Amino acid sequence: MTKRMKLTAAVFGSVALAVAGLGGVARAEFPDKSIEFIIPFGAGGGADIEGRLLATEMGKILGVSLVPINKPGGGGAVTYAYIKNAKPDGYTVGWNSTSILTTTNIGNVDFKHDAMDHVGRVEWQPMPFAVKGDARWNSFNDFVKECREKPETLKVANSGTGSATHLAAIALMDAAKCKVTHLPVGIKRRNASVLSGEADAMIAPLTGAVDLTKAGKLKLLVMPTEKRNKVMPDVPTAKELGYDAVLDLFRGLSVPKGTPDAVKAKLADAMTKAAKSKDFMALAATKGFTVDPMGSADFEALLKTEDVKVKGIMESAGLYQSKKKK
Repeated sequence: MTKRMKLTAAVFGSVALAVAGLGGVARAEFPDKSIEFIIPFGAGGGADIEGRLLATEMGKILGVSLVPINKPGGGGAVTYAYIKNAKPDGYTVGWNSTSILTTTNIGNVDFKHDAMDHVGRVEWQPMPFAVKGDARWNSFNDFVKECREKPETLKVANSGTGSATHLAAIALMDAAKCKVTHLPVGIKRRNASVLSGEADAMIAPLTGAVDLTKAGKLKLLVMPTEKRNKVMPDVPTAKELGYDAVLDLFRGLSVPKGTPDAVKAKLADAMTKAAKSKDFMALAATKGFTVDPMGSADFEALLKTEDVKVKGIMESAGLYQSKKKK
């Protein structure tokens, strides 16, 4: 090889290495395109409203769009299956909730919550027990008294069999030794079923009941949570009344298993900053949920604890599906 040929080869080799290096940098820069933000429930509900605002705020921080996509069905099963099977590159993010435990334990999917990675928790909120604004019960004890006198005659609506609202209702009614008929009417009909008289009461996330309560159309009798809510401070907790029932609803972010730690860390940072943004905090103050960001490790630990609680309630009601999970 001549001196000129050696020089040319060296130049081309250097260029190739430089290009390869640039390619490596480009691949390391996350994100460089829009991100799918998958919402497990339909448009217009509390999960959708919160999720869309969080996605907008995260987009401002990350410098790319987080595109909200509603994939309802199976109590969250459609979304979680989609997340589980997506490419683990950070460009598919799921807006999870307690449904990630309910749908995996009732058998709507053939995997457990740990088949995905979890970025962190954003917020949590109580699930109050509500009746119509002009209902004859002015306290939860009034409702319990009638329920015990007339077992299995009163009807309590929920979002669906095995949903978080159903489990909260089971836990509360069991603690009160109150036998009711549980009505799985769905998210869209839950409030309407109480307002129309089809159901006597319901359990709902606070964000799904707060506006109607402020308008006087619903009346909150009790909350199965640890502490009173700042937006509804006059509503007692179940424990205050002597009923040992606590089950809150949480919301957070999940990604496909194997998503790089650096990518999850960047998403977690954006999630936390977005959750504490002025607009998201304002929504929380209005709707009554508690912004309480939690990192991946702590959130994973919480999921394990809550999974045991969810499984226990389901087992007590004969809802738990014990088939082997992948």
